[in-house]
Amino acid sequence: MSQALTRAGARVVLTGRTEPRVQEAAARIPEGTGLVMDVRDEQSVAAGVEAAIEALGGIDVLVNNAGIGMRTVNPDFMTDPMGFWQVSPEGFRDLLITNVFGYFLVARAVVPHMLKAGRGKIVNISVSESTMRRRGFTPYGPSRAATDALSRIMAADLAGTGIDVNLLLPGGATRSGMTPDDAPKDMQATWLDPAIMGPPVCWLASRASDGRTDLRIIATEFAEHGPPG
Repeated sequence: MSQALTRAGARVVLTGRTEPRVQEAAARIPEGTGLVMDVRDEQSVAAGVEAAIEALGGIDVLVNNAGIGMRTVNPDFMTDPMGFWQVSPEGFRDLLITNVFGYFLVARAVVPHMLKAGRGKIVNISVSESTMRRRGFTPYGPSRAATDALSRIMAADLAGTGIDVNLLLPGGATRSGMTPDDAPKDMQATWLDPAIMGPPVCWLASRASDGRTDLRIIATEFAEHGPPG
C-alpha cells in the first residue's frame, strides 16, 4: 500500500515498534519516512503523530494497518487450530490492545488535525468476515470484528465533517508477516499478492472518493469491477 501510494504521488510515513524494522520497511519506499511508534501506548502515538505532521506538513490520509496475528498465540494456527480456552489471557490481551486499541489511539490523535483542516481520509484495514468467525482464530477474528464495528462508528461520528472513514480488506488470505512460512505449498499457492491492496487504497486516498464514507471495499472485487458505483 505504501509503495502504491508513493507511486501515486503521496508522501508516506510508516511507523513500527522498533527502529531497525521500521527503517528497513521505509527503505523499500521511495522517499519514505520511518518513525518508531507503538500504537499500544498513548504517549508514543501522540509523539509519533506530531513527528509525522512535522515531516509531512500535515496528515491528509491515515491508513490504520497496525496489527499482530494468530502466530503470536499459536504458531501452528493454519494446520493445528487451538481452542479459545487454550489461548493465554496475555496473548489475547496483547493482540486486542494492538489490533483494536491501536486503531482507536491513532485515529483519536489524528482526527483533531483533520477536523481543523476540514477534510481527511481514514482507511481501516480489515479481513473477510469468514476469518472473524473461523475455528481456531481466537483472538484475531474477534479483534477484526471489533475494528470493523469501530470503523462504522468513526464514520457515523465524523459524518458531515469532510472526513471519510472506510474499511479495506484483501478478500482472501494474503502473503504477509502474519502467514507462516512453513504452511503447505498448495495452501500458499492460493494466497493473494499484497499488491492487490494498492489500487483501492489509492482510490480511497484520492479526491475521487470524496464524500464516500462507511464503505467496505474488498480488494479482489475492486480489481474486477473498479470503484463502487
